[in-house]
Amino acid sequence: MTQLAGPRPYHPDDRAALADICVRTADNGGDSRHLYPDQELMPSIFAAPYAYLEPDLAFVIDDGTGRAVGYILGTANTARFVEAFREEWLPTVEKRFPAPDGPPRTPSEEMTALLHDPGRMILPELAAHPAHLHIDLLPAWQRKGYGRVLMRTFLAALRAKGVEAVHLSVLTANTPARAFYDRLGFGEIRVPDPGPVTYLGRTTEADL
Repeated sequence: MTQLAGPRPYHPDDRAALADICVRTADNGGDSRHLYPDQELMPSIFAAPYAYLEPDLAFVIDDGTGRAVGYILGTANTARFVEAFREEWLPTVEKRFPAPDGPPRTPSEEMTALLHDPGRMILPELAAHPAHLHIDLLPAWQRKGYGRVLMRTFLAALRAKGVEAVHLSVLTANTPARAFYDRLGFGEIRVPDPGPVTYLGRTTEADL
C-alpha cells in the first residue's frame, strides 16, 4: 500500500470516487449496495451536496494514483447549508428521486424522504455547534491514522473561517465509529428523541 503524505483538497474528478466510498460505508459502516438499488441515492444525501455546495470544505485521501479512498466534507453553517440544499441541490436530483407518495415502505423510500427533508438537520440543541461533517474511509484504509488526519485538516479549515464548534451524527449501533469520535474529543450532545443516531460535538480549537 502506498504511503500517503496526507489529505488533499477535493477535485470535481473525485465525484465518482466519493459516491463509491459513501455507498460502501453507508450501512452502519459497511457496504449498502444490497439496501439501495440506485447507488446514487446515498451519495445524493450525504456526500455530493457538500462537495457541490461547499467544495472548500471537502478533502480526500487518495491511494497515490489520484483515486480517492476516503473523504471528509461538511458545512461551516448548517442553517445556511439547509437553505442552499433546498434551493440549489434538491432541484438537481429530485427528478431522479421524487418524494415518496405516502409513508416510506422500503429503505430507499426512507432515505428519499430524508433527501426531501433537509430541515431535519436543524435542531435547537445543535445551535452552539453550527458546522457539521461527514467522514468515511474505505475499509482497507481505516485504522491507519487517516481519519485523524482528515479531521485535523477539516477542523483547521473551519477555524480559518472563524467557526468555533462542529457536530456530527453517528448511528448509535455503530460502536467502532463512536469509539473513533470519542478518541478525537467529541462528546455527546443531548437531543430529545434522536432516533437511531447519537449527536456528538466538539470545539474546532483543541489539537487532535
